[in-house]
Amino acid sequence: MHAFRPLLRKSLFNLFAATIAVGALVVPRAVNAEALLLIEADSGKVLQAENATIPWYPASVTKIMTAYVTLKAVKDGKITLDTLLTVSPTAASQSPSKMGLRPGTQLTVDNALKMMMVKSANDMAVVLAEGLGGSIDGFSVMMNDTAKKLGMTQTNYVNPNGLPADGHVTSARDLGILARSFLRDLPEYEYFVHIPAIRFGKRITPNFNKLIGRYPGADGFKTGFICASGYNLVASATRNGRRLIAVVLGANSGTARAVKAAQLLERGFSQDNLSWLRPSLGTVENLVPVDASPPNLREEMCGGHRKHPASDDDDALIATNGSGSTSLTGGEAKVTFFTAGLQPPLMKASDLMASAAEAVEPVVVYTGPTRTGAALVAAVAADADQQATPKARGKKSRVAKKPDAGSEAKTATAKPDATAKSDAKSAAKPAASKHAAAKPAENKPAANKPAADKAAASGDQAAKPAKPKAATKPASKPAPNNS
Repeated sequence: MHAFRPLLRKSLFNLFAATIAVGALVVPRAVNAEALLLIEADSGKVLQAENATIPWYPASVTKIMTAYVTLKAVKDGKITLDTLLTVSPTAASQSPSKMGLRPGTQLTVDNALKMMMVKSANDMAVVLAEGLGGSIDGFSVMMNDTAKKLGMTQTNYVNPNGLPADGHVTSARDLGILARSFLRDLPEYEYFVHIPAIRFGKRITPNFNKLIGRYPGADGFKTGFICASGYNLVASATRNGRRLIAVVLGANSGTARAVKAAQLLERGFSQDNLSWLRPSLGTVENLVPVDASPPNLREEMCGGHRKHPASDDDDALIATNGSGSTSLTGGEAKVTFFTAGLQPPLMKASDLMASAAEAVEPVVVYTGPTRTGAALVAAVAADADQQATPKARGKKSRVAKKPDAGSEAKTATAKPDATAKSDAKSAAKPAASKHAAAKPAENKPAANKPAADKAAASGDQAAKPAKPKAATKPASKPAPNNS
């Protein structure tokens, strides 16, 4: 009998290892049109990869590269964080999400970066692009040159904000490479990728990355959404000196992408006990690219079956996809429990993402040159007063049309955006920037000012500004707007 014990132990071991392998294969097959990647930040070691080299529309995670190129220029001494940039008509015409600053308004590189990374402001991405590259096309060349140097072989940029455009693609693999490069090359500027909230005048905007302030150790990076891509997230977290990067592309809601990223991170932090049983996946740079077209998730994400218009600021815990809601806390949680070394997860990710974020003091952003002390207080007060001006004048609000979730260019009529109108005053006769797309716009009667898109305060549902002025359309298809 004793002679059979070694054989019995070996058989049980083989069965145990095979079950783990099968469990690891089951999870991805339950995912529809989704890419997942988990890597170690320091080594680039791949801990999990599902569809990681399939081309994907990046949406607003594009802004990680915009920030990288900008901050690299700061580090190299080409510009400073205090450099003043001017909002051009091209920047002001970008689809939401945006700050809504009027053409001619000036602000610093520092404030533009904070607005772009927290609110995912598409207009601020163009302000930075024109400030460094002279134009959107010029900056796109800089972005693509940088991507090539970093080894992002599946990436091509057409604009700095990720709004829909033909040929604007990336992959989970390339986003992992970019996130690693940011942490490696710009450690002194990491702050910009994990600001929890900003305050502009009286308006406070929390970071769309729901892991910030909720998931322990979360310290980056950026969200993104257009109808064609679904809900994207590049996230990072540090525990016991070990930093992991998770990439989720194609989730079905803003919270779902955060839940999936949290589960990936938790799995990575907890899997050391069984790491010797897992086959090595190599490093992120060695993942083999797939030659394919990016999936277009427009109908799934923005079709008429959705109960609410999709946007990046999506507080729905689970998005409805026509056939009912899908839970992320049932079978998947059990697989996480099993493959994480037979140890229960430290938390239920869905409950964590549904909880209130940790209370923090928002970072103050403002227009104009860099200010400190009393001058900063005065600038913030001025922005707040200007935001309140429309109400003080007793402007009549107009009933807003309900946004169409599946449309790229529907017109929404809404209350005038306080930020957009307030900066018309502060922008009067600023020093013109050489790289601005056009001369600052002249002040016009309030009746001729375009109404802000209703979605600007909540996310990135694409729409044209209301009449009488026609807004610039997104560069091209395939999706409505981004985050």
